[in-house]
Amino acid sequence: MASLADLAELVRAPAALSVPGDVLAGAAAAGVLDRRTPALAGASVLLYWAGMAANDWADRHLDAVERPERPIPSGRVSPPAALGLAAGLTAAGLALATAAGGRRAAAVAVPLATAIWGYDLLAKNTAAGPAVMAACRGLDVLLGTTSAGPAPAGRRAGGSAGTRLARALPAALTVAAHTWTVTELSRREVTGTDRRLPRATLAGTAVVAATALGRADPVPVALAAGYATRYGAAQARVVADPSPGRVRAAVAAGITGLPALQGALTARAGARLLGLAVAAAAPLGRRLARLVSPT
Repeated sequence: MASLADLAELVRAPAALSVPGDVLAGAAAAGVLDRRTPALAGASVLLYWAGMAANDWADRHLDAVERPERPIPSGRVSPPAALGLAAGLTAAGLALATAAGGRRAAAVAVPLATAIWGYDLLAKNTAAGPAVMAACRGLDVLLGTTSAGPAPAGRRAGGSAGTRLARALPAALTVAAHTWTVTELSRREVTGTDRRLPRATLAGTAVVAATALGRADPVPVALAAGYATRYGAAQARVVADPSPGRVRAAVAAGITGLPALQGALTARAGARLLGLAVAAAAPLGRRLARLVSPT
């Protein structure tokens, strides 16, 4: 029977620190931060863990050759157990999202879960892979807009559902663009790459950081700069040395550095203290990544 440590490695448990900030940034941008938001963030974490377990189940034969130390090929977690865990976490995530945000949340959570499984089972090794993964993160941000409960005539303090989505769309696109850069790099973790890819993702990171800046507000500026500096430096090292080890380090930096970007987006929406709290997950994630790989 698999141990908790093995299951934590399977789902990349510490990497989930990069997830709640999606929902918080979306809710802040939409103006609907409320008591439902933490539950939606929890649902997002469950769906993320489900995706990690499904990823390793789908990759079990390839990992037996390229990454035999992973939980499934090493025999520490059986394939049926991994698949069952992925299905159970998916069901739990959808149930929690629906309980917190009702049909509005389900209308986002179901496509999100579908995109996660679609990436793992179909799109991952195709040209569409990075776009599908970017869509997963974008939908995760939009999940935060469903915090608001129903109100007469479909309106409340945060505005109509369409208005909330429109307000959060720039943040969703920013997180999606970041995710594209990480996913493109992750496809070269084993083989290494040429210098054109890290140059392209580095340019993308600069654009992403610029979109997270607030107008004359030092908090989002500082957080966006911190994100760009750390993740950008890791990609610059890949430009200098495009070996597999450098690529994996850049991917890890992209995953663990995401909370700083999410914090900048949250602060830009006016929730400065919450943005700083979200960004605080970045250094914690880097420490935990030394124990359990986020990639």
